[in-house]
Amino acid sequence: MELLSNALAHASVPDRYVFPPDKRAALQLDGQSLDDDADGVTLPVVDLHHAALSGDDGLRRRVAAEIVRAGKEFGFFQVVNHGVGEDVVKGFRDAAAEFFAMPAEEKLPYCSDDQRKPFRLASSTSYDKSETRYWRDYLKLQCHPVTDALLRHWPPQPPTFRPRLASFSEAVHDLAQTLLALVAKGLGLVPDFFAGDLSGGETQMNVNYYPPCPDPSLTLGLLPHCDRHLLTVLSQGEVAGLQARHQGRWILFRPVPGAFVVNFGHQMEIVTNGALASVEHRAVTNSAVARMSVATLIMPKNECRIGPAPEMVDEAADNPARFREFVFSEFMEAYDTAAASREDVLESFRIN
Repeated sequence: MELLSNALAHASVPDRYVFPPDKRAALQLDGQSLDDDADGVTLPVVDLHHAALSGDDGLRRRVAAEIVRAGKEFGFFQVVNHGVGEDVVKGFRDAAAEFFAMPAEEKLPYCSDDQRKPFRLASSTSYDKSETRYWRDYLKLQCHPVTDALLRHWPPQPPTFRPRLASFSEAVHDLAQTLLALVAKGLGLVPDFFAGDLSGGETQMNVNYYPPCPDPSLTLGLLPHCDRHLLTVLSQGEVAGLQARHQGRWILFRPVPGAFVVNFGHQMEIVTNGALASVEHRAVTNSAVARMSVATLIMPKNECRIGPAPEMVDEAADNPARFREFVFSEFMEAYDTAAASREDVLESFRIN
């Protein structure tokens, strides 16, 4: 398997990574302008005020309203004062960077395109069936619940990888549950609405590594897509590269120190009957420095039945159910068939 993280620096972009002009990023990070600057768009930053530890219901209500407002406008927001220690975040990011820097022969045993494996290393993406490759290497792994059996699938090198991943996974999983409870409060749902099967599947993680690219205008780090699960909590580090579609344009998420980026997946859009949409996003490259992002993906159980919450449907107010009920495993199959295309996958579940 060809890994960008072990390749010599390229003087030019190899042909297999060059996209047709209509699929390239319209703007690149080291260009003269960026959509978010040109439009004056400021992406919401929600201060959680350690809401999970607060007994102040008024404060939780205000934070919940901010989250729902940001979600309705952008589908994305960033959170600070979230309770995940800076040492925990930096610790795992450093360990992951060490893993990508290891010699190719030490990483070879983990290289696989078998999506059933609980820990694997790969390059490009498995969703886009075209021959053009994306400018990234990635780890895809199960990260929660943390058990002795799961730990054995994680690499023993570097020595800090397993313990730091375990600490990071536990902390981010707790944050995700806090966010889901706040979303429920903001929508007027019962506090534990998202608990149980709806968020109780195996939590997955993608650790994406984007090396410097000699010409970012020719390629992409990751295809435009929407997430298939319920909620994503992302550590994007200090280097920008995540873009989301907003009002027909791509806007760049400028990193906020210490923040996590949060976005809603397809299951959130369906459960809320479209109130909180899953927004298309992509990753662009840059020519100056490597970028690494760590995405924690909160999933339903495969057998979980999913459909619009009754509280989010009101036939009398011209807000009928927009999606049919289904089992999450059915959605997973449809997502793969649609190659992550937002409209194609949702069309299979819409009520016309």
